[in-house]
Amino acid sequence: MIKDRKLIVKDLGLMPYPVAWQHQKEMVSARKQNPQLGDLLILTEHPPVYTLGTGSQTKFVHFDLAAPAYEVHRIERGGEVTYHCPGQLVGYPILNLSYHHKDLHWYLRQLEDVLIRTLAHYKLPGQRIQGLTGVWVNDYKVAAIGIKVSRWITMHGFSLNICPDLSGFQRITPCGIAHKPVGTMAQFLPGITMDEVKPILVKHFAQAFNLLPTEQI
Repeated sequence: MIKDRKLIVKDLGLMPYPVAWQHQKEMVSARKQNPQLGDLLILTEHPPVYTLGTGSQTKFVHFDLAAPAYEVHRIERGGEVTYHCPGQLVGYPILNLSYHHKDLHWYLRQLEDVLIRTLAHYKLPGQRIQGLTGVWVNDYKVAAIGIKVSRWITMHGFSLNICPDLSGFQRITPCGIAHKPVGTMAQFLPGITMDEVKPILVKHFAQAFNLLPTEQI
């Protein structure tokens, strides 16, 4: 692990999925060309959109993918279908794992740890479930993770349900898990907002990846 690496935080606000997706690709390409570029955490929210990982099974989508009534994208990450919408904080870390650990399982567990620490700040008992990826509170899945790593540079990432409208999840089997309901932080902490959670998550992200105090752009 290399010391004294800074974390750059880029808050894109509410952004259409294809625009943020393209931005990720550009940031990854830049770091492949220049591996010394700093680690980046992109934060955003998306208008309602469904995304499917490379190996996603269409049986988990409960609407017509041939002529969808909703925005849908099949993308490079692992994992099954998920849903993004306003009120859900989406994080796209663009990290060079050569400066951390070249271990995808370690990386996934670190992302879960960031989310668990963030929830713990609000005294919510975030938990892992063996054999699954993500974070649960009282058996409700409040955070999902799906990543892509190329030449040890990461893209895609995690989503944390802070205060979204969950109705869009009813059209899919989220992450292919039928027996675990999706939940939000707001169902346990009414009135919680995106703006108050962001800096807490950023702080725990920097700590989990041993990065220097953040620089926001």
